[in-house]
Amino acid sequence: MATPLNLKELSKHELRFTAGHRLCAGCAAPTVVKMILLAACDWPVVVASSTGCLEVSSCISTYTAWKVPWIHNAFENAAATLSGVETMYRALKKQGKIDKDIKFIAICGDGGTYDIGFQSLSGAMERWHNMLYVCYDNEAYMNTGIQRSGATPTYADTTTCPAGSVIPGKPQQRKDLTRIMAAHGIPYVAQASPSHWADLMKKVRKALEIEGPKFINVFTPCNRGWRTRTDDAILLSRLAVETCFWPLYEVENGVTRVTFKPREKKPVLEFLKAQGRFKHLFEPGREKMVAEIQEMVDKNWERLLKEEEMFISKQDSQ
Repeated sequence: MATPLNLKELSKHELRFTAGHRLCAGCAAPTVVKMILLAACDWPVVVASSTGCLEVSSCISTYTAWKVPWIHNAFENAAATLSGVETMYRALKKQGKIDKDIKFIAICGDGGTYDIGFQSLSGAMERWHNMLYVCYDNEAYMNTGIQRSGATPTYADTTTCPAGSVIPGKPQQRKDLTRIMAAHGIPYVAQASPSHWADLMKKVRKALEIEGPKFINVFTPCNRGWRTRTDDAILLSRLAVETCFWPLYEVENGVTRVTFKPREKKPVLEFLKAQGRFKHLFEPGREKMVAEIQEMVDKNWERLLKEEEMFISKQDSQ
């Protein structure tokens, strides 16, 4: 019988990611990892992580925070490595040498997912490996000095796109990786946030119960890179969802469903103002840039609602 997703029952399970790691105080990544592994508490799991904040901080020399089999991979090949392990598992199961139902989960940052590791991720999804790939998206290369990544939002201040009089932060839009993964035609794709823990854990559990490749993108604030307070990770996560900067939705077998709709959609400046990486946008004469970001957020949200409505209307007509 599956463990109910309520705090009382979940608290009875041992954490599979322990204290003692070296991640920064206030980092959202360990919270996200604990939620993922608690959602998977009914199965044995094998986890792979590419080089990044999580990897370098969770396994130092002979010490590790992982209480599950865990593999460190190079920046570019977590999905390739895990797909090989999953293939070996299927071969051993076919030979009768393993009878357990083991789940395979990659947990990697946006640098190793959106950019450097995208080719191996895309290949693993296209080859239909039975694995869940989770990106903890902190929107830059935080481990190596806060350089911009494909996940970095427009006008964010980074060390490689510094905000100044000539360039107001990153000039390009961020890559919409969740939609790109949905375009692979895989069974399950979702966006989640640690501020909405039940939504996140339900999506992880649903993904693990589906046969085939799955992808979940999780919003993961970084106080050092975003220049925020060390206790603001959940606040920022909630603001990202309530402003629709980071909408919560899933695409299951091609059908889009929004899993959280704010009662009152907040203006995106409430999310931006809380972060030092956007402080230059509130200097005199830069109001147009905030309006641009708001317009992008509004268009993405409206498009998502139209997609959901299209599928609902189609189901009603059948």
